[in-house]
Amino acid sequence: MTKLSEEEGRRVDRTYGGNFKVRLRVASYINVATKDGTVKRAKILDIIETPENPQYARFKIISKGSIVKTSIGLVKVTSRPGQDGVLNGILIEGT
Repeated sequence: MTKLSEEEGRRVDRTYGGNFKVRLRVASYINVATKDGTVKRAKILDIIETPENPQYARFKIISKGSIVKTSIGLVKVTSRPGQDGVLNGILIEGT
């Protein structure tokens, strides 16, 4: 599970078949796709909602579909940080 923190941290795991997965353990920034087609890197301020488990928002755990508050507005996470090793999202509501 990926947690909100001040630093970034990844772990590389060997999977079945000799492949590797990069797992994002702690994150502080997210890549945000805006409506005009540009991608910006924004600092995560807080986790508003997590559809997977309501308690995850209280524990500051980020998963796919989470709504996070960033420095540029509300963002919905579209990547799987535990599988991909990166946090990507789309801008829902800008400031």
